Amino acid sequence: MENSAPDRQQVRVTILSRPYTLLTSGDSREVEEVASSVDELMLSIAAKAPNADSTRIAVLACLHLADRLRTLERDLSQLKQRVDRKSEEFAGMLEQLIEGTGERS
Repeated sequence: MENSAPDRQQVRVTILSRPYTLLTSGDSREVEEVASSVDELMLSIAAKAPNADSTRIAVLACLHLADRLRTLERDLSQLKQRVDRKSEEFAGMLEQLIEGTGERS
């Protein structure tokens, strides 16, 4: 039986001075960039809380990333609402334009 899952490749990264081997079916460079970003965040937290253990640092990093995600989701939702309102306005303007053109014929 053939495996229908895409080929996965191993990507080796280091986060908070610990090596990890991850499997990805996507672009390994993206995985490396994400891991690097997480590493930078965790190192930054560790520098501010030198007595914190790796679990506490990881939890603080997760909270930071969750907050960023929530902010981006809220911003995206607001942007979608603005786009929807503008689309309705443009649709109304187009209708008026079409009706106006039809009356002159």
